Amino acid sequence: MSNSALTGAEFKKQLREGTPKMGLFINSHSPTVTEQLAHNGYDWLLVDTQHGPMGNELLSAMLCAITSGGAKSMVRVAGYHDRGGIQQALDLGADGVLVPYINTAEEARQAVSCARYPTEGTRSVYFPQRSTNKAGLLGYVGNANKNIVVALQVETAACIKNMAEIAAVPGVDILFLGQNDLCMSMGLYEKYEFPHMYTSPELQEATETLIREARKNNVILGLFLFGTARVGEFLEKGFTFISIGNDLHHVLTQAGAYVQEMEKIAANNGKSWTRRPTSLM
Repeated sequence: MSNSALTGAEFKKQLREGTPKMGLFINSHSPTVTEQLAHNGYDWLLVDTQHGPMGNELLSAMLCAITSGGAKSMVRVAGYHDRGGIQQALDLGADGVLVPYINTAEEARQAVSCARYPTEGTRSVYFPQRSTNKAGLLGYVGNANKNIVVALQVETAACIKNMAEIAAVPGVDILFLGQNDLCMSMGLYEKYEFPHMYTSPELQEATETLIREARKNNVILGLFLFGTARVGEFLEKGFTFISIGNDLHHVLTQAGAYVQEMEKIAANNGKSWTRRPTSLM
């Protein structure tokens, strides 16, 4: 069964049972790029409105593009306080939201509340809209609380400190580890030379805390990585919802590979050609 045919509840069930779901963040605010990537084999794509320049009209087109390719759709919103952003993402048909910068259980509860209809939450009901087009008002709203994916980003030292309480909040489906911001929050960029903060004992201890509390509460483990080098390591640790970067990073690395190859070809043919500086250098 394809991911597009799975209900949100079935998608989450497979993740909890250990079936990996690989995905990618989208930051290019391009429905065209989004559609092509949705046809590229990823299980899910996440439109990143926290760091990307897309507004609601572009978000609408991008979510349509993901659906056309059969992947599940997620949207990273501004934060637990972003009721409008969560409402728009879900009304426009997103399968779930990723809420960044969670520090406390109360913030986690507010994030869940915005994504759940009463009486489990405070999401507003409206009809007609894209999210209700297939199942109708009652069919969608009646099942949304079990189908919508609510992921919370684990990216601060305070979040790790309060992890036992955060992981126990009802309605939290995924705890999503953001190693870059977590390392910064813990002061590891100042303590270690890049990239040794990612394998530091401090980050390992924080990750073990996350894993322990997530397992205790049957919460799915998610993770953002750049590239595939450590995917196997985190699959072994029980992470099943994994991103291997974003679309712009894919463009840079693939273009960079071609540029490096052209340098070699030119040199082998006795020609002098050197690439200009790139953002990856």
